This record gives sequence, C-alpha cells and structure tokens, in this order.
Amino acid sequence: MSLAEILHGLLFDFTLRTVALGAAVLGALAGALGCFAVLRRQSLLGDAISHAALPGIVLAFVLTGSRATPVLVLGAGIAGWLGTLAVLAIVRGGRLPEDTALGIVLSVFFGFGMVLLTWVQGRPDARQAGLDTFLFGQAATVLPADVALVAGVGSAAALITVLFWKEFKLLSFDPDYARALGLPMGRVDLLLTGLLVVAIVLGLQMVGVVLMSAMVVAPAAAARQWTDSLRTMVLLAGVLGATAGVTGAALSATARGVPTGPTIVLVASGIVVISLLAAPRRGLVAEVMRAARVRRRIRADAVLLDLYALSRQHARSAHPHALGTLQTMGGRERGVTASLRTLEARGWAAPSAGEHWAITEEGQLRAEHLLRTGVGGEDPESVEGAEGGAES
Repeated sequence: MSLAEILHGLLFDFTLRTVALGAAVLGALAGALGCFAVLRRQSLLGDAISHAALPGIVLAFVLTGSRATPVLVLGAGIAGWLGTLAVLAIVRGGRLPEDTALGIVLSVFFGFGMVLLTWVQGRPDARQAGLDTFLFGQAATVLPADVALVAGVGSAAALITVLFWKEFKLLSFDPDYARALGLPMGRVDLLLTGLLVVAIVLGLQMVGVVLMSAMVVAPAAAARQWTDSLRTMVLLAGVLGATAGVTGAALSATARGVPTGPTIVLVASGIVVISLLAAPRRGLVAEVMRAARVRRRIRADAVLLDLYALSRQHARSAHPHALGTLQTMGGRERGVTASLRTLEARGWAAPSAGEHWAITEEGQLRAEHLLRTGVGGEDPESVEGAEGGAES
C-alpha cells in the first residue's frame, strides 16, 4: 500500500480513521503523563497498573454481565488504583523497596486476573467472548463512542495537569522542598498517580494489558533526549505519542493480520531508538562526535606543545621544524599533519617550505596556557590537592 493510499484511508476509511484518532488521543495523553513517571524513576509503575487492571476488567464483567467499554474501563480503573495504593502502602511501610513492591503487586494482580479470566472463559455461556483481547488489545473494536470517552477524559486530565503544574513539577524534582513549603505532596502524589491510572486503563482496549506500559514510557523517554525543559518535554512526548499512534494504526492497515496495538508500540520504540541516536545533546551520534572532537583537540594540543618545546631551543621562536621531527617527538606518524592543519586554522601554527612548521605568537600563548593549567584545561596542582583532600 502506497503512502497516498494510506493517507486516503486515514481521511475516508471510517474504521481506520476512528482507530487512528483514538490511538492519537491515547498516545498524546499517555506520553504527556508518562513524563512525570519517567522523571520520578517510576517507569515500572505503568507496567504494574496495566497488569493490575486485568482482574478489574473480569470482575466488572462478572458483576454486571456487561461488556460495555465504560463498565470494563471503570473496573480496570478501580483495580489499577487499588494496585497503586498497594504499592504505595508497601513502600511507605518501609518493608520493601519500590521496585520490589511493583514486581510483587504486578505479579499478584496479573496472576489473579488470569485465574479469573480462565474461569470466566470456561463458563458455558458465550457472553464472555472477547475479554481476552484486553491482554494484547484489539483496536478494530474501537468505536467513535470509545474515542469520545478517551478524548473527554483525556481533556479533563490535561486540564488538571495544567492547574496543578507547579505541584507536579515540584513533586518530580524536589518533593522535600515542596513539603517544606507546606504543600500536601502526599495528596498531589495520589492525584498524579490517579491521572496515570486513568491514562493506562483507557488504552487497554487498544494496546492491551501487556503492552500499555510502553505507551507511557516510550514517548516520554524519547522526548527526554531532546530537551531539558519539563514543559517542552511534556508537549513533545504528547506529539510523539500521537505520532506513534497514527503511524502504527496506518501501518497495521497496510497488511492483513498485523495487530494494531503491537505495531503502535513498535513505532513508539522506533522513535525512542531514533532519539537515542540522533538527539543533538544526548544522542549517541552527538556523543561520538563530541568524543572525536575532544580527541582531535588533545592531539592538536600535544603537537602544539612539541612545537613550543622545539621553539625554545632556538633564538628565533618562529624557526620552522620538519614534519618528521614532530612525528618522531610524538612517537606517531599518523594524525600529526591533521593536527597541524587544525593548529593552522586556529592561528597557532604556520607552514613553511619543505613540510616545515613553526609556532606563531598566538600558539606560544596557547602553549604557555596549557603548561600552566595542564592539557585539557585542568590545573594539575589543584587536581592533586583535591585528591589529597578526598583521601584525608
């Protein structure tokens, strides 16, 4: 299927348009709220909430006999909230660390949910058919009413986030300072966690219990690579989440039998990989380029110091020296010419006839600065003093 056909389907195919719109709203909501979980090092919380929601879905069906999305979402929300409270209670009790509490709650609730699901599916009636789709999601069952539900609840969550922006920001970066100001950070924590529960349970029908945590973590993790601003990170995570939702829905429509939920998660994971590689400040490519620049600078400084040492042996500091001499002094044949070209570009060295090079006045000042402060800009004496103080 060509790009034009995909765009045509997004605009005019009712099912694809509905699924893509729902995935976009869900991705934006989960990505924006996931920023706070990522910054607070609670990425596993989304996994625990989504798995804890499974028994709530089954119990909601058992108690009401209804498979209506609002009923099942309500049951999932209650179970997810109870799982979250269980995690908080265990951690605040000081018995176990948070990651252990998350693992225990996730396993217990999910295991209980699987037992209930197996029991319900073994009943003689057929009303329970389709409940197992909540494990991995089934985006094709999303209706316009479901999209409206996600959009309405998501708008309310966004409004609450705006109203409590200052409190959420303090909770994410300096909760102790917020408590010193007299803010009820315990309640703020519950409110923020409640919003995260809402975002997760709304996405269970589309992405599923097993994969929903990726929709919370992936856009936020990707956005973090591009910015140091919380506001920009939240907005960018929402955009990346929506992009992953629409792109995944469109790609799943190009081939028969390709599930939408896992495709959306794969696209979100791809965005994370691209961000980890290409982000200008935190990306791997940028880090490799910075390391290469540092290595070139260190090699150039070493050649400059060799030129300076040679110039001190002559009455005229601008006396040229052969390239071979510089290569011999440094014990290296490769890279000296490139370093000299770098020094020339900076005005610290000048070429002469017959592959000879001389240090300039600016180069002498630079070399003297390096000798005072040490290669790399550190003062060897201050470093030794700091190490001595640390040892004592």
